[in-house]
Amino acid sequence: MTILIWIAVLAVIVLLVALFLKISPVFGGKPGEQTLARMKKSPHYEKGKFVNTLPSSMSMSLRENLELLMEFARGNKGAKPAKALAVEPISPQSLRENARQAGGKAKITWFGHSALLLELDGKKLLLDPMLGRAPSPVPWIGGKRFSSALPIEIEELPAIDAVLLSHDHYDHLDYGSIKRLKDKVGRFFVPLGVAAHLERWGVAPDRIEEFNWWEEVVWEGIRMACTPARHFSGRGMTGRNGTLWCSWVLHGKAARIFFSGDSGYGPHFRQIGEQYGPFDLTLMECGQYDPRWAAIHMMPEESVQAHLDVKGELMIPIHWGAFRLAMHDWSDPVERAVKKARELRAKIATPRIGEPVRIGTETYPTAEWWRLS
Repeated sequence: MTILIWIAVLAVIVLLVALFLKISPVFGGKPGEQTLARMKKSPHYEKGKFVNTLPSSMSMSLRENLELLMEFARGNKGAKPAKALAVEPISPQSLRENARQAGGKAKITWFGHSALLLELDGKKLLLDPMLGRAPSPVPWIGGKRFSSALPIEIEELPAIDAVLLSHDHYDHLDYGSIKRLKDKVGRFFVPLGVAAHLERWGVAPDRIEEFNWWEEVVWEGIRMACTPARHFSGRGMTGRNGTLWCSWVLHGKAARIFFSGDSGYGPHFRQIGEQYGPFDLTLMECGQYDPRWAAIHMMPEESVQAHLDVKGELMIPIHWGAFRLAMHDWSDPVERAVKKARELRAKIATPRIGEPVRIGTETYPTAEWWRLS
């Protein structure tokens, strides 16, 4: 009788999880027929899945998976700061004033992880605006953000001209953030397949443009190109690689910027540099790495090399400083990136969360503020 009760309880749990995965909007939508037709024509789409230009296996042996589970269970005291990270506050008034200075210098502000606010040619663009509490479909379960607040709350932001997304993972495409942002955003630029998620969350289809690798658009005078990355995609338990992942090139009058998204190291960086470089600024992922998944997340030293490959002038390391998604110490990414940049004589900026960086000037933040956190 006891065994039957446990079987019944397990069956109910499985059913509830299945219903949650099917019904909850947080997992997004499925691409429609028109998008599927475009996907099938893509040279990067095989047997119903997008693929990388290089073999990029993420599979680990049973032993490796068990070791990883044990490492996460043991934890790492250095994986998060000893106290909540302080942020530089952003005033709504300063954003409105900058918008009126269309002919001025471009500016970038880091919100932690890969979320950034770019002010370019009088336009405000948000890159991968994951501004939620935790990178999880159930935010009260996932690990909390390292900072207790954002530099500015979503409701305080002025109108945003465009949002650019690199892929659909929870730490880059956040359901709660999009729901709060969507009514103040003019356009969404996304890789193939990602529009279905936004549409399910209430974004009108005519405000979204989808791109395959190497496709371009000129929007409001800014040339944008969807460029390759070496990664993967997927939300929920199924559908891995059902949508595309990418990096972005942004050529404005005031600055030329490269945003890496998530990527393992590969020859695509040099290809992007040859076609679109040089860049005044590169935003390079350098955190949440591990030798076991090096194919889809660069080591910090590789991030600096990728910056040089795309012909970057100044690099800001991103994909760190907000969440624990790997076993390394929380500040290791920036420490290693700074060390390698010095070795290779590459320029690297290390702004605090919320601290603006003027692009194309000789002065940029280099303080090692994480040592005081």
